[in-house]
Amino acid sequence: MRATVGDEILVHGRTVGSGERRGEIVEVRGEDGKPPYLVKFNDGHQGLVFPGSDSQVTSPQR
Repeated sequence: MRATVGDEILVHGRTVGSGERRGEIVEVRGEDGKPPYLVKFNDGHQGLVFPGSDSQVTSPQR
């Protein structure tokens, strides 16, 4: 997975009842756009994300 600052990440819920989390990538800490990513989620929280197979990254330009 590769991303750039400004891309959007969507993390699907892994268990029944847990919702999706959506946020903006504000910093890419890996080399060549690879994780981890610092993400500002829509609820205002920020966190370091190591995305798994339950995640999608989209670019506003796509």
